[in-house]
Amino acid sequence: MKEKVVLIGAGSASFTRGLVADLVARNWEMDLGLVDIDPNALAVAEGLARKMIEAKKVPIKLSASTDRRDVLKGATAIICTVGVGGRRAWEQDVFIPRKHGIFQPVGDSVMPGGSSRALRMIPAMVGVAKDVLDLAPGALFFNYGNPMPPVCRGIRKATGANVVGLCHGVFHVGYELSQHLGVDFNRFKYTAVGINHMTWFTEIRVDGQDAMPQLRKVAEQKLAEFPKALANLGKKFAEAGAAPSWESSIDSYNPFSWQLTLLFNAYPACNDRHVTEFFPRLFAREKSFFGQTLGVDGYRFEDTIKWGDRGFEEMREIALSKDPLPADYFDHISGEHEQVVDIIDSIRTDAGRVYSANLPNKGQVPNLPEDAILEGPAVADGAGVRPIALPPMSPGLAGTLATRLQWVETIVDAALEGSRDRFIQALLLDGAVDSIDQATKLADDLLAAQAQYLPQFGQ
Repeated sequence: MKEKVVLIGAGSASFTRGLVADLVARNWEMDLGLVDIDPNALAVAEGLARKMIEAKKVPIKLSASTDRRDVLKGATAIICTVGVGGRRAWEQDVFIPRKHGIFQPVGDSVMPGGSSRALRMIPAMVGVAKDVLDLAPGALFFNYGNPMPPVCRGIRKATGANVVGLCHGVFHVGYELSQHLGVDFNRFKYTAVGINHMTWFTEIRVDGQDAMPQLRKVAEQKLAEFPKALANLGKKFAEAGAAPSWESSIDSYNPFSWQLTLLFNAYPACNDRHVTEFFPRLFAREKSFFGQTLGVDGYRFEDTIKWGDRGFEEMREIALSKDPLPADYFDHISGEHEQVVDIIDSIRTDAGRVYSANLPNKGQVPNLPEDAILEGPAVADGAGVRPIALPPMSPGLAGTLATRLQWVETIVDAALEGSRDRFIQALLLDGAVDSIDQATKLADDLLAAQAQYLPQFGQ
């Protein structure tokens, strides 16, 4: 069949670039529709995609629109990379909690930042899903937008649309673990299950043999080395009089994830940058992460934003320039990382390959709530993307997810109903606040700052 792929949220040009690179490599004859409500961001995405397609002379017919309904009809695959409010709104999700003494390294998945983002994202994605059901009900429907579990749960709860959530985290961490063990990734197999950005590698195998004992030894070694490494970093920065950079700070050590590995006999993806946010009672305060402040010293949030702004500006210059695409442009692109093109191919060819996907719990993890959005192994074949049944999680591992899954239900209801009270409830369940009073004040500050994106709250 001839594919018609529609990318909604195409102004996330880094993803657009990677997706087009993957499609160019496949050389499929297809239609590609780009959608973004920001005409300037759309112009960048369209200009860059057109240059890439023309450079490789592949049979991809490109179209673009600020109205998704213009391009959705006849779509066979729809991929959403929506980020309501963009990086400017994301900054407020992190900066406002800082004023309340709450620090986050990412702020797009959980903690107050994730809760705030969910209020913007869920209604917008429900609107997308309704149009998908109206104009392309048979299309494959993928979401990349965070916070992943609330967005996917909100879509399914409000519309019933069969959305599949994708994230590169498990795949990338799996590769990292194989490198820690010193084995080729092709020899490394795993089972990873949990909630997006807190997904547990419960089984790892090398050549069919249990490799968790070897990984525990790696954890012990990493933790033994960490105090000396931390001291050296402190000395280095004191001498330089500079803040740590992404490449030369605590960021690459993941000490908390290695501690959890020894405690739970399972490794959590996606490493400390995300995993620490699922334990805000331990790390949300200043200097609480091994003497560093998350988002400020470790995993500096401002650097993430600067990287995104700089990357988009670089793509804008190339896209809107009258010059042709640089001759070596494709040499520096690794493609997009969520494997969606591979998944579409596995479905169309009935290949039955296995990927990590975010899907409702229909018994695949029997001791977690039904319909909760879980990230776990799924087979992609002619029937679509279907979860693989797994044994029950240990009580400890299930316990790390239990309250979080109820937070998902609460923030989904807050977003769909425009309920301030449910938003405050979600902040309490999340665990970063110290009191109901703090939760209330924080909720009001976030609602005020993001009011332009929250019409359901009547502000």
